[in-house]
Parts: sequence; structure tokens; C-alpha cells
Amino acid sequence: MWRLRRAAVACEVCQSLVKHSSGIKECLPLQKLHLVSRSIYHSHHPTLKLQRPPLKTSFQQFSSLTNLPLHKLKLSPVKYGYQPHRNFWPARLAARLLKLRYLILGSAVGGGYTAKKTFDQWKDMIPDLSDYKWIVPDIVWEIDEYIDFEKIRKALPNSEDFAKLAPDLDKIVESLSLLKDFFTTGSPGETAFRATDHASEGDKHYRKGLLGELILLQQQIQEHEEEARRAAGQYSTSYAQQKRKVSDKEKIDQLQEELLHTQLKYQRILERLEKENKELRKLVLQKDDKGIHHRKLKKSLIDMYSEVLDVLSDYDASYNTQDHLPRVVVVGDQSAGKTSVLEMIAQARIFPRGSGEMMTRSPVKVTLSEGPHHVALFKDSSREFDLTKEEDLAALRHEIELRMRKNVKEGCTVSPETISLNVKGPGLQRMVLVDLPGVINTVTSGMAPDTKETIFSISKAYMQNPNAIILCIQDGSVDAERSIVTDLVSQMDPHGRRTIFVLTKVDLAEKNVASPSRIQQIIEGKLFPMKALGYFAVVTGKGNSSESIEAIREYEEEFFQNSKLLKTSMLKAHQVTTRNLSLAVSDCFWKMVRESVEQQADSFKATRFNLETEWKNNYPRLRELDRNELFEKAKNEILDEVISLSQVTPKHWEEILQQSLWERVSTHVIENIYLPAAQTMNSGTFNTTVDIKLKQWTDKQLPNKAVEVAWETLQEEFSRFMTEPKGKEHDDIFDKLKEAVKEESIKRHKWNDFAEDSLRVIQHNALEDRSISDKQQWDAAIYFMEEALQARLKDTENAIENMIGPDWKKRWMYWKNRTQEQCVHNETKNELEKMLKCNEEHPAYLASDEITTVRKNLESRGVDVDPSLIKDTWHQVYRRHFLKTALNHCNLCRRGFYYYQRHFIDSELECNDVVLFWRIQRMLAITANTLRQQLTNTEVRRLEKNVKEVLEDFAEDSEKKVKLLTGKRVQLAEDLKKVREIQEKLDAFIEALHQEK
Repeated sequence: MWRLRRAAVACEVCQSLVKHSSGIKECLPLQKLHLVSRSIYHSHHPTLKLQRPPLKTSFQQFSSLTNLPLHKLKLSPVKYGYQPHRNFWPARLAARLLKLRYLILGSAVGGGYTAKKTFDQWKDMIPDLSDYKWIVPDIVWEIDEYIDFEKIRKALPNSEDFAKLAPDLDKIVESLSLLKDFFTTGSPGETAFRATDHASEGDKHYRKGLLGELILLQQQIQEHEEEARRAAGQYSTSYAQQKRKVSDKEKIDQLQEELLHTQLKYQRILERLEKENKELRKLVLQKDDKGIHHRKLKKSLIDMYSEVLDVLSDYDASYNTQDHLPRVVVVGDQSAGKTSVLEMIAQARIFPRGSGEMMTRSPVKVTLSEGPHHVALFKDSSREFDLTKEEDLAALRHEIELRMRKNVKEGCTVSPETISLNVKGPGLQRMVLVDLPGVINTVTSGMAPDTKETIFSISKAYMQNPNAIILCIQDGSVDAERSIVTDLVSQMDPHGRRTIFVLTKVDLAEKNVASPSRIQQIIEGKLFPMKALGYFAVVTGKGNSSESIEAIREYEEEFFQNSKLLKTSMLKAHQVTTRNLSLAVSDCFWKMVRESVEQQADSFKATRFNLETEWKNNYPRLRELDRNELFEKAKNEILDEVISLSQVTPKHWEEILQQSLWERVSTHVIENIYLPAAQTMNSGTFNTTVDIKLKQWTDKQLPNKAVEVAWETLQEEFSRFMTEPKGKEHDDIFDKLKEAVKEESIKRHKWNDFAEDSLRVIQHNALEDRSISDKQQWDAAIYFMEEALQARLKDTENAIENMIGPDWKKRWMYWKNRTQEQCVHNETKNELEKMLKCNEEHPAYLASDEITTVRKNLESRGVDVDPSLIKDTWHQVYRRHFLKTALNHCNLCRRGFYYYQRHFIDSELECNDVVLFWRIQRMLAITANTLRQQLTNTEVRRLEKNVKEVLEDFAEDSEKKVKLLTGKRVQLAEDLKKVREIQEKLDAFIEALHQEK
């Protein structure tokens, strides 16, 4: 027993030594320990005074005790003297050990059972996660395919080099074995029990010396361990320095290359995951479109925000209300690559392009959003362009170019009017970008003189928005000193708080720039006065317009993979490629939106309150109708008035037409038909002349005159209905619009071409009829003839009065006098009247000898007269004489209907002129009836159709409505509607934004 106790003490000492020897593992062979550590326990070492013969028993005999927890060695104080009762301690020790063993055994069994039961309970409480393995990306299970662990393992130092740095464990173990043998001399348990029980005086002296030796030995071991550590550290440092000197440059190049390859691998992995994500989102959105989930998809945030910007673009910023909502404004010098960067972000070649020519002639607002299909559509059109098809891409580019040219006014090169385009597709970053015309330095031939100033004003108008994100595009292939846009951007954003700088064509820059550090200075913003939030470098292709987006992206990745700019750390990985640029711009855009949108909503609320208050004060009893609503109201009124044309009675139409037609043709009938025929000598010649002239008139002039009269009558009636006041309901705000609709409708309306042909036949047949059926028609013809002749007689007397001046009554009553010419005309008239009294049946023309006689008679009274004056005066005098004679003859013919029925046989009375006027009157009645039928059956409907077309055209022409519907009331209602619409859309957008958070 005493040997066992002695062995236990030695074991504890050895374990304490092993514990203090940090860094030594038993698994290493002892032969590989450091020389210093191995020499500590050498048997012939000069510092080792206690020598014991080697113990044959292995150190593993005490392995059962080594499992106990180790504590610091605490030796009992040595007592000198003989202890007579030491033989009873084995029993007590055995009892204690057995009791301790059972306690440990019972505790171990009970604790193990309790631990197992607790573990089972916890295991049952853990949910089954086998169904959620899909959440973990495939990259976790395939990570070994993308990370080369073998290359990393080779880069680490091998075991031989590591062993050289570590102390020699073989020697340390060997020395520990010698120390173990020293403590186990004789019976293994004897020494241990002597150290703790009643020992003899010699043993106590021996143990005291042993304790001193052990303490000294432990100090020496610690000193040697410190020396070994210092030596190992110095050795490893020198080894590392030596190795670093040899392969420092190679390792740096290798590590940079490995880092670049690793980044590219991760980039490809991310792209593959994003592609899979696109496909999944596309499938989900397609299912939603097909109605599989039976739910209505809400508008995306970016679509709602884009609608707000569209309304703001049409809003007239009165009342000092300015648009401060964020946008991404893309500015740059001409041909710097703005459009190409936008196309890379939109993932489609959507913009027109030209070699060195200005292609962007007006701002283009592009709204990017996610969708199942890659399509584009305009704000004011329902057509979708499939961006995966080259035909649709070409059509889209052509449409954008046409819209730009339409916006540019005559004499200008660029236009401030915005073209709104929405682009949807899987994986697109949500944002709103505005592509502006490129900034130019010189106005070339073919441009308007103010092109440069107009581009600057457009750019400043967009950039002065304090919440606009400025995407400054700089061509990397040209000298930085030639840049114009950077000065403009630095003026608008001097602190660079909302500017992102993009260097394009880096591939050309790397080839052409002699010093690569110049590109680094550009990226770091050291060559420009402007500051920016971030700096990016991109490649937008090889300059070939037919390159696809995928080809450009592959070329960009290949270039940056092999570029020295990345290998030499001039550029960082997150500063290159348009994909990283797109992510950064999108993040910045949404950050700006969240920070500013609520403030803008409050601003529009205040504006709305002001407008509503002004309307209540000025127009308390009127509804708030904007320009479109007013146009719809006016449109209904105009259509109602057009329909009123169909309510006109046939009698009214015929009376108006007959009267208007006679006014138009009466002069021709009297002057060209009746007067020449009436001057003939007999009735046969009269009828022949009348028939010939009526036939010529019907074939050439009469149908056309009738159609003109009908069309003018329709216009007059239409105008009467349009301009007729409606009493209290009349709103003068529509007057300009109604007048414009009337003029445009009349201009577009054309009478049916076949109407003249049919009318000619009807009129010819009516004039061929000479049979007056009853006395009532005869009297009507006489009355019609009298009215016509009296009207001509009155006109003739007015002409004679103007020719000879006022008579004696007017001269005395109104103090008027005749002119010299009028006096000459009066003398001539008097002379010609004397001639007519002598011969009342004088023909219509004067003979030359008669003219000479009249002139000589006047000269004898001191009046010098020209022959032409005599002829002019004779024409009016004879005309009056003839008309008076015809009226007298008309009175005689009132009783001539009986003779007419007998064809004037056995009668000196001839009333052929009455028959002529009856034929004319009947023709007018039949023509009026025919024209009335054409009006009511055809032309009124065609006019109504023309009015509807004009109204539809005006409804689509915003400029026309603004021009025709004007006034403070209209403008106030228009502003109020816009502000309400903007506020409602902003509130809906803010609510959706909070829900997304």
C-alpha cells in the first residue's frame, strides 16, 4: 500500500509538469522534440543530482489516476518522529476510497440517465427541419466546387517545417520517463504513502530534500521552456523573413490572382443565383397573370411612383409649388456613353443611336420595374414592345426617334418636353431615370443657334432639384480637361452629396492612357473639381451598335478579369461593372425617396388647401370642372344643337331655300333672260329666246348655284343654333370652342357630288313645263313677277338718284346740293326722257345719230357731254321706262288667264312674260323641295358626323383645348385637380412604402 501511495504522489508531480509544458502533445514522436527540451531530462545532465535506476513498469500503470482532475501540488508538512499507529490507515483509506467510488459511480449513472432523458425531451421539442432544406442555397452543398481547398492546403507550411519550429517532444517525454523512474524506486506505492502518512525521521529528511530538488527542477524546466520558446520564435521569424524575401513578390501576385479568381467565382455564383431567382419570379408572376392564385396584383412601388412623376410633368407649377421628388438624372458630354449605360441598366438596346450625331433631342424618362416579361411601353400607348425580339426593338427605337422629332419645334434642335417610357423585366432594379441631351461645347452646322444654352437650361432644370440623384457620365477615352459636364455638375451639387460619377470606355482608356495612375486619379475624383458619393468604371461594348447586351456584359467581365486596374488595386471590385453601378444607384434612389417623399406630400397638402380656399371665395356656386370636364360638357351641348337641325320643319327649310335661291339667281333671270327676250318684236321670238337661255342656264350654272345656296342655308341654320343664347344657362366660356367647332366642321363638310346631276335633270324638266293649270297659279305668277319688277325698278331709281343727285325737295329740306357731274347727268337724263316721250316704243339701244343729237342739244345749253356718259345715262333711263311698262302690262294680264287658256287667239293681249315667271317660280319650288330632302336625309347627318370627328380631334389635342378653354376659372380648376391627384397618389405610395418596410 505504501508503494501505491508513493506512486500516486509521483504521478501527480509528473502530471503537473506535463500541464506546465504548454504546446507539447503526446501524439508527436519524441525523436522530433527540440534539442534543448530533450537535453533537460538527459540521464547524464550535470544539473540532475538524483539518479535512480530505470523503472521497468510503464508510466501507463497509473492511467486510471490520470483521469482525475489535476490540481496544484500541495505537499503535507513533514513531521519528524516515529508514529506507532500507522498500521491502521489502510483500512480507513480503503473505506474512504470505496465510499468515494460508489458516490462517483452512482452520481455518474444517475446523472447519465437524467441527461439522457433531458436530451430526449429536448430532441422531441425541436421541430423537423427536413422539409426546409430548400431554404439553404445550393452553394452551401457545392462550396467545394468553387473553393480550391487543395490549393489552400498546399499554401500552408508542411509538417516538417512546422516540426522544426516546435520543441523536440521525444526528448521531453524521455526526460519525463527518467523523472518517473526516479520516483518509483523500490515499491511503487511505498514512497507515495511515506509522503503523507506517519514516516520515520530519515524518510522525513529524505522527503524534505526531494521537495527542494523538485522545486529546483521545476524552475529549471520553466527556464528551459522560455529559452525554447524564444529560440523557436526567433527561428520562425528568421525562417519567415527568409522565405518572404525569396517569394514575397510571387506570393503577392499569386494571392491577388487567387483573390480575383475567387471574386469572379462568387460573381458567377451570384449571377447564377440571380438568374434562377429571375426565372422563379417570372414563373410566379406568370401564374399570377393566369389567375392561378385568384388574387389581384397590386401596382409595384416604382409604378406608383412613376405615375406621380407623370402627373407632375404635366402640372403647371404655379403658386410656387415645385417638384422636388427624387429622380436619377443622367447627364454627360455628347457621345460620352450616357445612352449605353442606360441600356446596360435596362438590359436592352432601346434608344436610337448614330455615329457622332446628336440622337437624344428631348428628355426620356425611363421607369424600370420587375415583371414576368421583358417589355417596354409608352405612357400614352397600350402597345407593348417585346425587348427579346429584334423587330420590336427596332420599332421601339424608331418610335422614340419619331416622338423626339415631333417634340422639337420648327427652328429648334432640342426640346424640353419629356418622353415617358416604362421598361419591365425580371431582375431589373427599380428606379426612375431621366436621359438628358448631351452637353455640347460648340454649335455645329444644322443646329439652332441657341442649342447649347437650351441644353444647359434643360440640364439645370433637372439637376437643381435638391433630391435628384445626378449620374455624371464621363468618357474615359478622352482627356479629362475636355470635360464640360463636370463643371456643370459641380455647380449644381458642390458637396457631391447626390452625385455618382461613372467613367465609361475604360477599355479604351487603359489602352490609350500612358499612365494608368491617371485613371485612378479620375476614379478618385482628384482630376475634377466635383465631388461624388461614389465612383464607378464601366465598359459599354466595343463600339459596335449591333452588339447584344449579353455580349457586352461578357466582354466587360472578361476585360476587368484581365485588367491591371484590378490586379494592381487601382480599382476595387465593387467599383466596376454596370451591374454594381445599377445596384448602387437603385439603393441611393430609394434611400432618397424614403427621406423626401413625406415632406413633398405635406407641401402638396398646403397647396391644395390654398387652391380650395380660393375657389370657394371666387366661384361658390359652381362645380370644380377642369378643362377636360368642361370640354365634355361643351361637347354634349354642341351635339344637342346639331341634333336640333333635324327638328326644323320641312316648310321652314323650303321657304328659306326658295327665298335664298331666288336672291341668288334673280339678277341673272332679269338681266340675262327676261330683258333680252322682252325686247323682241313678237311672242315667238320671245319664247324661243327664253327657251334657249333657260337651257344654257340649267346646264351650266343653275344646279351649282342651288347646291351652294343649300350649303349656305345649312351653315346659317347651324350657326344660328350654335350662337343662339340659352338664357341663364348660357356659359360664355364655351363660345370660342363652339365657334372653332363650327368653322372646322363647315370646312370639312362637302356636299354630295351626285346631287348636282340629279338636280339638273329635275330643274330642266321643271322649266320645260309651260302649262298653268288654274287661276290661282296664274295670279301667283303675276304677283311673283310684280315683286321682282318692282324690286328692280326700285334699284334702278336709286341708281338714277345717285347719278343725278338729290331732287329739289331734298335740296330745300336737307340743304344738299348737286355736284357738277351730277348736274351733267341730270341734264342728259332730261334730254333722254324727252326722246322717250316722243317714242315710247323706242328700242333698248341709241343710234349714233341720236347720240349726236342729244350731245348737240346739251351743248347748246352750255353742257359739254361725252358720248359714253350719254350711253350710261340712257341705260338707266330706258331700264326705268321698260320696268314701268312691264308693270303696267302685268296689271293688264291679271285678267288674261282666259286668253291664256285659248292660247291668246282673237286677242291682242300677250302674257308670255307671266308664263316665264311662272316657270321660274315652279322651278324654285321644286328645287327647294329637292334640296330640303337632301338636307334632312343626308347632309344633316353628315354634318353631325363631321362635328363628332372635330370634337374627337379637339379632345386629343391638348394645345387646342388650352387655347379654346381659357380663363382664371379654368386654370384654377385645373390646378386644383392636379394637386389633388398628386396628393392622392403620393399618399397611396407612402402607404405602400410603409407596408413594404
